Parts: sequence; C-alpha cells; structure tokens
Amino acid sequence: MAEINHYEITVDEKYSGTRLDLVLSVTVEESSRSYIQKLIAGGSVTVNGAVETSKKYKVAEGDVVEISVPEPEELTAEPEDIPLDIVYEDSDVIVVNKPAGMVVHPAAGTPDGTLVNALLYHCRGSLSSINGVIRPGIVHRIDKDTSGLIMAAKNDAAHRSLAAQLERHSVTRAYRAIVYNAFREEEGTVDAPIGRGRKNRLRMEVYGINAKNAVTHYKVTEKLGRFSLIECRLETGRTHQIRVHMAYINHPLLGDSVYGPAKQRAGARRQMLHAYLLGFVHPSTGEYLEFETDPPEDFENVLSNLRRRAAGERHG
Repeated sequence: MAEINHYEITVDEKYSGTRLDLVLSVTVEESSRSYIQKLIAGGSVTVNGAVETSKKYKVAEGDVVEISVPEPEELTAEPEDIPLDIVYEDSDVIVVNKPAGMVVHPAAGTPDGTLVNALLYHCRGSLSSINGVIRPGIVHRIDKDTSGLIMAAKNDAAHRSLAAQLERHSVTRAYRAIVYNAFREEEGTVDAPIGRGRKNRLRMEVYGINAKNAVTHYKVTEKLGRFSLIECRLETGRTHQIRVHMAYINHPLLGDSVYGPAKQRAGARRQMLHAYLLGFVHPSTGEYLEFETDPPEDFENVLSNLRRRAAGERHG
C-alpha cells in the first residue's frame, strides 16, 4: 500500500478566483495537471474541510485546500528511450543538460518521462543504488522547470564521493536568473535559513518549519529596466533555494508563479532559471572538472524581449 502524503495550502490573494486544478498543479510542482484532476475527481481534495470533486471550482483568498497525494510504489522507474543532452560521461559520472519541464525522478503523477527513466535506458542499469530504485544515480536535483546541468553517479563509490563534496559545499554550482526589479548593489549574499511553509507545506520559505542554513551569492550581470539578469552561486542546496531567497529580497524570478507574481510577462512560461555552471572533483582521478552550458532558446527569447523593452524605455 502506497504511503499517503497530506498537504495543506492556504490560498494567496493572487490565486483568488483561480480554478482548483490550476492552483494545485502550480503548487504540487512534480505532479501533472491531469494527475491533479484525477485526485480531485477521486475525492482526495478538500476545500475548507469539505470534499471538492470539481476541477473547475474557483478558490477564494483564505480558502484552506488539503490534498492527499500517494507516494509512488517502489520499482516504478523503468528505462525509457528519451534523448539526453550529454555534456560529459565516463564510467563513474554523467553530466546532463536537463531541459525545462523534465522532472528529475519519478514521483506521484509523474511515473515516467523523467531524467531517471532516461538515464536507466542510456546507462543500461549502470547507476548508483544508494538513493534507491526511484532515484538511482541521483546525487542532487534541480526543479522541473529549471533548465541546466545536473550530475548523476554511475556507481556507489562515485555517489559517495560526489555526495560528500556537496555536503562540504565544495561543488561549484552557478545559475543564470532573470528577476524582477533593479538592484541598488551590484552583488550580495542572502544568508537566511529555509524550511517548509507554514501556510502551504508544498512551498518553502525563509524561517519556515525546520528551517536549515541556506546561503546564496548573487551578482548583477545585466540591467534590464524593471528586471535584472543575475548570476547566483549556491553554497548550500536547499529545495527552491534561489527562488525563495530572491523572492525574500524582493527580486522574485520572472515566470515563477509560486514565489512571484502569477501573471506571466515577456513571454516567460516558466521560472527563468538556468543551471549553467557545474564543477566537481572527479571521484576516481581527483581532477577538478568544470562544465558550462548556454541557456536554452526560451530563456534567450525572454532576455531579448526584455533588452528591446529596456532599450525602448531608455530612448522613449
């Protein structure tokens, strides 16, 4: 019998009047909208204590929505022939440029189509087993709608080495992000612990429940009028860390409807976050390896839109 996870969400003002299935598909990030609709129809969702089975129900600010999501059964990760953008690979480690929209490992509502399914096929079962059959090879994660570099271990010894480097904060991880608002300073550090949200357990927040140390360094690389292109470097790797920290200092990520404005702007259909740089010491050779990848087309298109707008505002 699958374990059931229960989550409670208090509806924000920005989601007032929004369909129930849309609100839940935004907040339960690793579940598809169709799966959310199935849970609603099956009586797994309540609004203010009453079961709500209509996906079209419009929520109001202050509504308390509860959802019961079953954990995936074990042994559900199957090999799938999904194309991978492989940046580096040897017998110990593989580095992949993950596209936005791909979930890293199977979860409730996404039993397939994940990076793990693709890795199982490509690596022919040669992945570390430390994180179990649902997450073979997975040492760290990036969010579904974040693009960019992620490493996976192909054996247990490599996994232990990479995990230890992450624990020591010696892995180089840098991101490009487009955020709201101009900065007064050119660079800075957000040092604020992150934990589960008090009103929405699916969200993370600064000083949330069981908050853990979290440090993000940022630097402005381009001014875009009412927006900014920044580089973020992680010291720690908490869930949604960059998204939460940037929202905390009033610079939420463009396209991030969970931690920022619900309305989409400049053609952004996801959070504008790309993991462009990844560096680590090779588990076997001891050599430091570093990889870099350009942001994908959708990120560059949004950047071009903002550059045109900023130029127009300067000359308008």
